[in-house]
Amino acid sequence: MVIQRQGTTIVTIADAAAMLKGDILIVQPGDTLRLKGIEIEAVPAYNVNKFRSPGIPFHAEESGHVGFVVTLAGQRIYHTGDSDHIPEMADLGHIDIAFLPVSGHYVMTAGEAAEAAGVIRPTIAIPMHVGRGIGAITDTEAFRARSPVEVVVLDIE
Repeated sequence: MVIQRQGTTIVTIADAAAMLKGDILIVQPGDTLRLKGIEIEAVPAYNVNKFRSPGIPFHAEESGHVGFVVTLAGQRIYHTGDSDHIPEMADLGHIDIAFLPVSGHYVMTAGEAAEAAGVIRPTIAIPMHVGRGIGAITDTEAFRARSPVEVVVLDIE
């Protein structure tokens, strides 16, 4: 599968940009841009209770990691990035589809993701960050059982 080709623009943070090649736009939390007719908002993504070692989060708030809210065909789609349930999620406005990590490793647990879904209130929540060595597929069902919003589980390709 080809995910980068001629004309592809990669939107990412400076740390990740250093490892990539091509047309790259660097963003930080709070940035908004319009790219090829698509509105993109870079929103904070960080850990509050997942630690590399005591007191050292995997993704520290001051590192400037991001998730994205992408508006496409009138739909606001939120991808949290690697994040815990953070206070900024309450300020996203209307979200149609939210991709929420549920594995608990580097990111929210299924229960924490269900709490986040209750705050975000998307029309549909899609669990992610499971399978292929990160989180168990059963985490998706635990999320579905606890989520206050509709959950759609996608097949892993």
